[in-house]
Amino acid sequence: MAIKQGFSQNQTQQQKQVQRLAMTQTLQQSIQMLQYNVEELQDFLKQKELDNPLITVEMTTEKPTSKISGDSNGHEAFMNQIASDTERSLFDYLLDQVHLTMRDTPLRRLVLLLLDYVDDNGYLRISNEEVIEKTGADEIAVIDAVTLLQQLDPPGIGARSLQECLMLQTENDEGSPEQAYLILEESFDELVNRQWDKIAKKYDIQLTDVQDVFDYVRTLTPNPGAGFGKQEHSYIIPDLIFRVENGEPHLAQSKASRPKVSFSQQYFEQLKQGVDEEVKDYVTEKKKEYDWISKSLTQREDTILRVGKIIFEQQREFFLSQTKELNPLLLRDVANKLHLHESTVSRAVNGKYISTPFGTFELKSFFSNAVNSESDVSADAVKEKIRRIIEEEDKKKPISDAKIEKNLKDDGVAISRRTVAKYREAIGIPSSSKRKRFE
Repeated sequence: MAIKQGFSQNQTQQQKQVQRLAMTQTLQQSIQMLQYNVEELQDFLKQKELDNPLITVEMTTEKPTSKISGDSNGHEAFMNQIASDTERSLFDYLLDQVHLTMRDTPLRRLVLLLLDYVDDNGYLRISNEEVIEKTGADEIAVIDAVTLLQQLDPPGIGARSLQECLMLQTENDEGSPEQAYLILEESFDELVNRQWDKIAKKYDIQLTDVQDVFDYVRTLTPNPGAGFGKQEHSYIIPDLIFRVENGEPHLAQSKASRPKVSFSQQYFEQLKQGVDEEVKDYVTEKKKEYDWISKSLTQREDTILRVGKIIFEQQREFFLSQTKELNPLLLRDVANKLHLHESTVSRAVNGKYISTPFGTFELKSFFSNAVNSESDVSADAVKEKIRRIIEEEDKKKPISDAKIEKNLKDDGVAISRRTVAKYREAIGIPSSSKRKRFE
C-alpha cells in the first residue's frame, strides 16, 4: 500500500541579528550602587574592602542630620537629645520601680506577674479574671495589684483602654482642667465626637470649658510606653548640601557621599611578578573589580549631582523664597533634560537627601504633579495654599471647603470642592465643624 505524504517540510537556516542589552553582573552592581543611600554605600564598600586585599576604602565623615525637616537649630537640638530611659526596655524600667518601691510580699509578686502582660505601648493585656485563674488570688488583691501598677511611671501605664489611659494621666496631673477627669470618665464618647453642647449642658459649664478639656486631652499620650526600648536614631547622611554663600546659591555633594577607594599598585605589581598563574589571575580579577568600583562611584556621584542641579533649577522658589512652594515636576522631565532613563532618575532620588539651611529633604519629595493638565501649580503648592487659607480663618467661624474652593479659584487655581477636601485631609487638617473654637 502506497502512502502519500500530504505535506512537505522544508528546513532552512536563517541568520537573524537581534540587539539585546546584556545585564552583566558588573552592570547590575553599578545600578545597585546608584540605588544605595550613603549608609548602604558605605557598608557595601566596607565589604568589598574585606573581599579585595588590593583596595582601601576611606570614609569621610559628615555631620548627620535628622530626617525631620525643620530649621537648622532644630536639627542640632534633635541630635543632642539623650534620654537614658528610652534606651532601655519598658519592662526593665517598670521592674526597677517595683523593686525600689515595694516590699517582697504576695501583692508585689502579683504586680511582677502583671508586668509580663504590659505591651510595648504600656497597656495591660490580661483581665482580672485571668489573673485570678492563673494565681488563685482573691479579687481584691488583684485589684490592688493593678492599682499599684497604674501608679508607676510613666503616667497611663497599666490601662486597659484608651479612655482609662487618659484618665490615669489626668488623675496624675495636678494642672489638669477641673472637669477633665469627670468628663473623660462619664462623657468620653461625646468628647471624642465633639458633642460639646451635650457636655456643657450636662455639667452646667461653658463651651469654652469643654474646649479647654479637649485641648488638654490632646496633649496627653495614647501610648505611654511607646518611647521605651525602641528608640531609633532617625539620622540620615545627606548626599547633597545646599547653601547660599555670599548671596549666591551653591549646591555640592556631601563628603560622606564620596568615599575614597584607593588601589595598592605596588602590591599588585609584586604579585603579578610571581610564578603562580592562579595568583596572577586572582590579582588581575581584583584589579578589574577596583576599576569598575571606581568608575561606578564616579557615575553615581555625577548622576546624583546632575539630578540635584535640575531639581534646584526647577524648584528655585522653594530653595530661595519664603513661600517654599513647589512647581510641578515629573521624573520624565528630569530624565529628558539629562538624557537618562526614568528608572535611573528614580534610583538617583529614592533614599537620597539634600541638606539645606531650613531642613533636610528627600530628593524625591521635590517631584509633584500639576493639579490638572492646564495648571502650572503643583499639588503640594495647592496644599500649602489651603493650609494658609485655614490658618488665617476666623476660628469661631471656620471656612468651609466650598469657600476654600472659591478662594483658590480667585487665586487662579481651579479645583473641585472634593479635591479641596482630599488635600485638606492629606495635610492633616480636620473639617470646618471640627475646627470650630469657642474662645
